Amino acid sequence: MGRVDDPGLEPAFDQDAASPAPRGTASLPNPQRTAFFGDLHVHTSFSTDAYIFGVRTLPEDAYIFAKGGTIEHGAGYPIRLSQPLDFLAVTDHAEYLGTARAASPDIPTSRKQLRALLKTGNRFEFTKYWLQSVIALTSKGFGFVGANPEVEASAWSETIAAAERHNDPGFFTAFIGYEWSSLGIHRNVVYGSGEVAARPFSSLDSNQPQNLWRELESQNEAGQSVIAIPHNMNESGGRMYPADAIEELVWTSEEAMLRRRIEPVSEIYQIKGTSETHPKLSPRDPFADFEIVDLPGYRGGKPGAGGAYARDALRTGLEIFAARGWNPYVFGFVGSTDSHNASSPVEENKHHGKLPLLDGSAAIRSGEAILLPRSQTPGGTWGGGGLAGIWAEENTRSSLFSALRRRETFATSGPRIAVRLFGGWGLEARWLEESNPAARAYAAGVPMGADLPPRESNAAPRFLLWALKDPAAAHLDRLQIIKGWVDASGQSFERVYDLAASGGREIDPASGFYPPVGSTVDIAGASYTNTIGSTTLKAYWIDPDFDPAQSAFYYARVLEIPTPRMSTYDAKTLGIDAPEPATIQERAATSAIFYWGP
Repeated sequence: MGRVDDPGLEPAFDQDAASPAPRGTASLPNPQRTAFFGDLHVHTSFSTDAYIFGVRTLPEDAYIFAKGGTIEHGAGYPIRLSQPLDFLAVTDHAEYLGTARAASPDIPTSRKQLRALLKTGNRFEFTKYWLQSVIALTSKGFGFVGANPEVEASAWSETIAAAERHNDPGFFTAFIGYEWSSLGIHRNVVYGSGEVAARPFSSLDSNQPQNLWRELESQNEAGQSVIAIPHNMNESGGRMYPADAIEELVWTSEEAMLRRRIEPVSEIYQIKGTSETHPKLSPRDPFADFEIVDLPGYRGGKPGAGGAYARDALRTGLEIFAARGWNPYVFGFVGSTDSHNASSPVEENKHHGKLPLLDGSAAIRSGEAILLPRSQTPGGTWGGGGLAGIWAEENTRSSLFSALRRRETFATSGPRIAVRLFGGWGLEARWLEESNPAARAYAAGVPMGADLPPRESNAAPRFLLWALKDPAAAHLDRLQIIKGWVDASGQSFERVYDLAASGGREIDPASGFYPPVGSTVDIAGASYTNTIGSTTLKAYWIDPDFDPAQSAFYYARVLEIPTPRMSTYDAKTLGIDAPEPATIQERAATSAIFYWGP
């Protein structure tokens, strides 16, 4: 069975050497809005699954990490971001909040430290430890030690207190939140201020999303500010965006508008795979096959994965609108991680996984530490996570939350790519060459997430879009618009338009796309160079296929040049061959601009 060494476990965490979180520099108010990057989906040891799988960190640690400090990973090594985030929400599972940690149950991760076990390199012992832990959770679920209202109230109070301690207007925004975890249709609940509910509304209160919406609607009416953010639609079995019903509830216009108010954005990139689209749903999108998780249940419950991906949902919404005159699926995009390590492991070259026991080291993720096929373990299928991008006037709760509600947001697969999209009837290409094109575009059009105003004369919609690379990451490959529309019969369609590319490439007439950008990746060395690609891309586009009778949506997507995937960095660490895919084209996708036909 052999012994496995994992150099990624070194050095051991030393509290005395841990770097504190720097305060950083305040962001100045910007009427044309600034791109802020953060994570709206992070768990700590207050979540039962996190605790059972080796997490011992608290909400306090999550905010320290997000602000640039060093914390201890569940496998006993130090973790730190290369660059602090601008905002964070701790969203522990509301169900049995904090109870596993408080009870200290007799589980493998309590009997023996994960680090100590991994350091032995004994694959048999680790596999037994792994299986015992998985069985412990799957046999009893989140109610592993049972309900304890006093403990749950204490954990909720500490969650609130940690956010209040770390919220620093202008420097860093700490949102208060939790996760409502009904099987396969999870939502993160995020508050826009310090005024929050006395306790989280969990799936034990109701496992039906419409009841969650009604509860949050009543909180909004009472003066609180709160939204819900669906995530992991890809594992919902088609239930996240059904065409006609949720469980046994048939859609009504009132329910549709309630969902739109409560759920203005959805999380499309995270560790457990992409929920933007799927190759079966978008066969003519050459970049649809991106971080697709293929474990059982992840493709959705219907042929073609319908109801489980965001682009498909936007198309379904257009079809419902054409048939009934209302639309439940008008939402924007964000990314986040779903890390359970009190951290945001989005850097491929420093990835430290979602859960210590399941993917917390290079040897676990690669399958080298465990006597199970890599394809049958979560660490062999999960990815690096995502980030939420928000265009807001300033880095405060109120400003960021207002942007979430108006859907002026975008999702990235990890890098801090800043991408903008504006639409209107009178936008001009020359504005892209001016020093402040956003001011012109705001005055004459609408940003991502908005509805186009009533049509002017016989014009087709015009779009301005541009993207700036992450200064610490790879150059950009191409800039695209994805359009969805519905025809007179009520059937929806989609098309991907390449609009700008690096290196002077020209559209291939046969495919309608730019040729591949190439690759500088050295797989064995887990490295790349920025000798190809561009630092910025921009485009002016008039929809050549516009039909004023057809409702439509338009969103922008920008791709980086190929870079090593986190599994390739792991392979280098362990001295093994990199699994496929060895490279990744990181990306960002904006919220859509909508056009509503007559």
